[in-house]
Amino acid sequence: MTGHLLILGGTTEGRALASALDGRYPALRITSSLAGRVAQPRLPAGEVRIGGFGGPDGLAAWLRAEGVDAVVDATHPFAAGISHNAALAAAATGVPLLVLRRPGFTRVDGDRWLPVPSLAAAAELLPRRGERVLLTIGRQGIGAFAHLDGVHFISRSIDPPEPPLPPSFEVLLDRGPFTVHGEEALLRKHDIDVLVTKDSGGAATAPKLTAARGLRLPVIIVERPPVPEGVPVAPDVPGAVRWLEQLELLELPG
Repeated sequence: MTGHLLILGGTTEGRALASALDGRYPALRITSSLAGRVAQPRLPAGEVRIGGFGGPDGLAAWLRAEGVDAVVDATHPFAAGISHNAALAAAATGVPLLVLRRPGFTRVDGDRWLPVPSLAAAAELLPRRGERVLLTIGRQGIGAFAHLDGVHFISRSIDPPEPPLPPSFEVLLDRGPFTVHGEEALLRKHDIDVLVTKDSGGAATAPKLTAARGLRLPVIIVERPPVPEGVPVAPDVPGAVRWLEQLELLELPG
């Protein structure tokens, strides 16, 4: 039995799933698709394609043309557009779809979180919370803060952010995983008085929240969008593997 799995990746979980399956199931063809938004992405095991599909119709056509038997959406928790397109394409083709989504951050005693539904809501709240801000929202979406005067932003991302940008703005190019000690040093060095981030989850970037807690800093945290209705969710790679086993798509060599 052979099969073809498409992993919509670009995340740690997507790479981990490809590594867990590659070589262990020789009859399984694995293709990981990356959006191409990072200049030098960490490439997963197996076949890799980079770039969009052209919306849900383009993705559905690709699934049919390539004989895809299952799709695992392991994109970033805030890649709502891609997840929406994947759900539509899966419904149109009848290809089984799973969302592999790491859990969000866990609030603990001492956290001063201010949850908001969007970046626009975060920008509206900011002027009342601080004047020196660390942004860890990636390179996209900075425009939501471009109109704010009297606030100095330090923005950390893997690649340079896209304009428009706020009047008072610095860029830090860096890639996790980060440490609590390093995050505390960063917050102190730049006299940060408020952190703005997304509820992306994951161990690689969680230390910033621990550091903010230790320094008693408020954290404006953007809540993640919901998973498309009716699509099953696995919180980790073992859960995704079990789902694939239930589809009888994984077969060990005899």
